[in-house]
Amino acid sequence: MDYIVHWLVYNNFLKFNMVELPVISIALCTYNGERFLRELLDSIQSQTYEKLEFVVVDDHSSDQTWDILTSYAESDQRFRLYRNEENLGYNRNFEKALALCTSDLIAICDQDDVWHPEKISLMQQNIGSNLLLYHDSALIDADGVDMNFRISDKFNFYRGADPTVFLMMNCVSGHSILLKRDLLNHIFPIPEHSPYDHWIAYVATLNGSIDYLDQTLVRYRQHGENATDLLAARKTRENGIDVKINALKNESNWLKVCGSRFRQAPLLVRTLLQMSEQRNRSYVMLSYGWEIWKNQQSLLFLMKKNQVSRFFFALRKIWGIPTKMIWH
Repeated sequence: MDYIVHWLVYNNFLKFNMVELPVISIALCTYNGERFLRELLDSIQSQTYEKLEFVVVDDHSSDQTWDILTSYAESDQRFRLYRNEENLGYNRNFEKALALCTSDLIAICDQDDVWHPEKISLMQQNIGSNLLLYHDSALIDADGVDMNFRISDKFNFYRGADPTVFLMMNCVSGHSILLKRDLLNHIFPIPEHSPYDHWIAYVATLNGSIDYLDQTLVRYRQHGENATDLLAARKTRENGIDVKINALKNESNWLKVCGSRFRQAPLLVRTLLQMSEQRNRSYVMLSYGWEIWKNQQSLLFLMKKNQVSRFFFALRKIWGIPTKMIWH
């Protein structure tokens, strides 16, 4: 009821002041998403904010995804559909979808979630001077049942302009993002092996500020094919030596990308990169864990844990690949 009252007041205010609302683009990427796609499309069509364009890029699906999309586009002229002749992969497909958007404000959309009807309206009102705005989300299972867990239960949300907050972890989910078109000038090309939403959050804080809405505006579906393993279900099942070693290498690769693409990257990025690469070649490197610990105010800000858990997080970072091989 509060959302309804809020919208009525805001809508009347706009009419009284003759404010012209901007068109907002929704960038949706699909790939073999027939199972949940209709529910998602119904929820974005039902937004109270009506001045939208739906830019949908299908990544060469082999199921009924394209047929579902065309059926919706036939009755709603806001849809613009594109179909890749070959599979581009997750990051490249989102990069293409974002580039095809024509509006100054762009919302990112996953194919299997359910949006609150006020999502776009509330975000458009609150983005202000920030390059990016995001929100909280409630997790549901594959059948749409509430899992009684929100993303904010796992992470502290961040607002501000400090990119070092995103060097060790990420709290900004792609489906929750509303960004300004100017940000596209900085995020392309999206690094191939880095989560696109983590990259966007880092670049946004490097070039401006971000903010968040403390509201759950998406029902975020969890199933076996999620690109982001938020609850670490796959990590629990796949805990072999290759996974552990790849985690160390990926950490260094992420720091390398964060430091190499921008002249204004913080000195801490280069320091951590040098240490992480040396750590990977060593049995143990205490100085890497100490560097993380002494910069915990930013590096571990997102970690919704007590000091003891943060200490052991930093401690686990000291062990290199040779030690992992022995422990295996």
